[in-house]
Amino acid sequence: MLEPKKIKYRRQHRNRGAFGGKSWRGAELAFGSIGLKAMDGGELTARQIEAARRAMTHSVQRGGKIWIRVFPHNPVTKKAAEVPMGSGKGSVEYYALVVRPGLILFEMGGLSEEIARKALTLASHKLPFKTKIVTTLSYAA
Repeated sequence: MLEPKKIKYRRQHRNRGAFGGKSWRGAELAFGSIGLKAMDGGELTARQIEAARRAMTHSVQRGGKIWIRVFPHNPVTKKAAEVPMGSGKGSVEYYALVVRPGLILFEMGGLSEEIARKALTLASHKLPFKTKIVTTLSYAA
């Protein structure tokens, strides 16, 4: 699973107010010919990214090339069950990233569009928000 090798501070604020607005970076295809774009804001965990990656890889039978355009940098903490109030912040449970609408999550290349669309559809079912499949042709219009 994806997680940072080294972070400056072990625990951070979650920045949940940043779900709104549009993504102004990483909003266009850069590597492949077809990609999966987020249409809603939300939080994406390392487990969800890995589940989507596995679904795509299994679908294309290890053909073509897959680019993961996102990385979960933010640690999310959680306190244990039935712990009284106080006694500090909880321990790190998982890593996540804030996704804004318009962000490209995954890209694919070296495959026919039909196979790539099927793989990206399977990946989108693993994600917690609405997505859209975009191609290089959709930018030319």
